[in-house]
Amino acid sequence: MLILRTASALLFCSLALLALSAAPAFADTAAQRGGGFALQGGEAIYKGICQGCHMADAKGASGAGAYPALAGNPKLATASYVARIVLKGQKGMPALGDNLSDSQVADVVNYVRSHFGNRFKGEIKPADIPALR
Repeated sequence: MLILRTASALLFCSLALLALSAAPAFADTAAQRGGGFALQGGEAIYKGICQGCHMADAKGASGAGAYPALAGNPKLATASYVARIVLKGQKGMPALGDNLSDSQVADVVNYVRSHFGNRFKGEIKPADIPALR
């Protein structure tokens, strides 16, 4: 079962990276950046992009790669840290900053910080995102 889950996650991440590499370049200003994904709302963005690697329960996975758990992760306490990871990537996670609007970044960051057993205080706002890009 774990092998099937890991293989599925790896396949999804590979396909997502392939799609990202084929995407056209987006404008470099927040006013022009509409996002490459049509998903709206933190839950939809998480389910459409993030859960392929971090899993539906946000408990992460390991196997061909290591996908950290977001559930109960104390590193999510600082919203700007999470936003920077979403925008710029880290280790095996691709940078999504060119593909997500400021609102989408804020929505998904606030979602993971307030779901999966996480109850971190404070929300990041779309107006906070340009300074982190």
